[in-house]
Amino acid sequence: MTPLAWADAMEDRFIDFAARICDVVESLPDNRKGRHIAGQMIRSGTSPAPNYAEACAAESRADFVHKLGIVLKELRETRVWLKLAVRSQCLPSKRLQPLIDECTELMNITGKSITTAKAAATSKKRR
Repeated sequence: MTPLAWADAMEDRFIDFAARICDVVESLPDNRKGRHIAGQMIRSGTSPAPNYAEACAAESRADFVHKLGIVLKELRETRVWLKLAVRSQCLPSKRLQPLIDECTELMNITGKSITTAKAAATSKKRR
């Protein structure tokens, strides 16, 4: 897979993740707890997709790493909100565990991309 095809596939994966978050938010109970979790989750859970797109259009390697760092932070926050939705009995674990797993996988991929980009920058400086 070419780097461009990989980036496009990842962008689609982030968009799919955001769409699934939107579906979860619509399913949360309409009470104080549900509305609070929904508001936080909709912001953090839909943020990685556009931030990933911005990272792909970064002006420098440092900008790329910075923007991917934002993606990673938003994914971490989203995973906490998903776990809280389960633990506070807003939605069943059976429904959210696949999304928690996808969030973790996206975090791992993003983290590895950051590590690789930083290593490439360090390697380039040594030349």
